[in-house]
Amino acid sequence: MPRTIWSGAISFGLVTIPIRVASATENHSIQFHQYHLEDMGRVRVRKICDLEDREIPQSEIGKGYEYAKDQVVAISDAELQDLPLPTAKAIEIQAFVPLESIDPIRIAEGYYLVPDGQVAAKPYKLLRQALARSSKVAIAKYAWSGRERLGLLRLRDDAIVLHAMRWPDEVRDPAAVDPPHEEISEEEIEGALALIDRMTQDDLEGSEFTDTYTDALAKIIEAKREEKPLPEAPEPEQPGKVLDLMAALNESVQQAKASRGEDADVHEMPKKTAKKQPAKKTAAKKATKKTTARRSRSA
Repeated sequence: MPRTIWSGAISFGLVTIPIRVASATENHSIQFHQYHLEDMGRVRVRKICDLEDREIPQSEIGKGYEYAKDQVVAISDAELQDLPLPTAKAIEIQAFVPLESIDPIRIAEGYYLVPDGQVAAKPYKLLRQALARSSKVAIAKYAWSGRERLGLLRLRDDAIVLHAMRWPDEVRDPAAVDPPHEEISEEEIEGALALIDRMTQDDLEGSEFTDTYTDALAKIIEAKREEKPLPEAPEPEQPGKVLDLMAALNESVQQAKASRGEDADVHEMPKKTAKKQPAKKTAAKKATKKTTARRSRSA
């Protein structure tokens, strides 16, 4: 069981559910330290007091807020835990909404909410089953690490997961990136849809969803540890210039089909159809020639 990083309660109307919070994810990346390359001595960060010019132990370090130059007020951890707001010790549910109504850009890291003791078992299960039957997620407020946050409660199997959320004013307007305003033809859209169809999967299982960066880094570390030659890096593919978007889409579809062992020549992308001269105009021209000839003979 992951370690508890916070404990409190879920406030669901007048229902209180004591819970413990544990991280729902873990980091498998290879971690580095800093070393002095001349003698490989460990480089450490030391905390020095500006006034006394000496290293300070952690027991003498606390938080403070500088409200004016050189004017600081100290804030203790106990004072932060006793903030005069209800979300300091509880995850207070504010509303229930459909999940699809929330922009995914606002959803951040996830935590498992674990029922704390037998007294929490029944209300925890009640909330879990109510969320499942309603097909909605709960939006809550809570206070951790010196700030009040917005959160999303959803189900993952039999567990309730809390996702941290960004406040609306923390998300930048997408207009800031100045999206392109190019004209796209219907044939190009159909080509892109064909590629999406070929690349659609039912889940995220497969070798393409593994962390190849960490695997490659582990091979380098192992080679250096055993004083062996480093593995050769593959030649990076140079991105080509897109001269014909339809041709690029067509080739991408063929590659996607080939990677799945399908016949790459069965499907053809939609092609632009050549404009034909309307038959009515041709017939009209022939009729005009006949009329002119008749008039010449009668004259």
